Amino acid sequence: MAAKDAINVERQLVFYGAYHSNPYNIAIHILCVPLILWSAFVFLAVAPVPQAFPTITHDFNPYLAFEFNWAFLLALSYNIYYIVLEPVAGLLYAPQMAAMVLSAIAFAHRDDGVKLAVYVHVFSWVMQFVGHGVAEKRAPALLDNILGALVLAPFFVHLEILFAIGYNKPLHKTIVNGSKVEIAKFRREKAQEQRATERDALLRK
Repeated sequence: MAAKDAINVERQLVFYGAYHSNPYNIAIHILCVPLILWSAFVFLAVAPVPQAFPTITHDFNPYLAFEFNWAFLLALSYNIYYIVLEPVAGLLYAPQMAAMVLSAIAFAHRDDGVKLAVYVHVFSWVMQFVGHGVAEKRAPALLDNILGALVLAPFFVHLEILFAIGYNKPLHKTIVNGSKVEIAKFRREKAQEQRATERDALLRK
């Protein structure tokens, strides 16, 4: 993926959208992708940090806490990238990102926090593959572009919700049309592969 493509919102979302066109699969992602990111924050919240990291902590309440750690840095990096991709939608995502990382940091300090986060993480990944295998009938995007898929997924489901309430209709139309083109291309390629497989099988008889 070229550097200029990495900050091209239409190209990035068309790529992701081509793997997520089934409404049941989209619904699963809207539920499970935030849970995957949140549980990843829990894991990162307990990961060792370099001594160079500043010791900045603040407990807002028993359910929200801040620490300068890997979870915070990942959340910050993700949201900056989303703002670069689509400034308004990226800024609208910031409160949700903040709530997820602050709650994850607080949750990580529970005695059973990491264990419960593992359950959430595994369940959410299983549901992702169920959505792709049963509903979408196409392998997840991460098998073709793991970095892009893992980074884009939270923003994609955020935009799906925004698009549903009328946000940026021209962008939505561009992504839907572009995704349809990519899906049609994928289906043509699969059909060609199937015909080639059948032809080879006949020749071997």
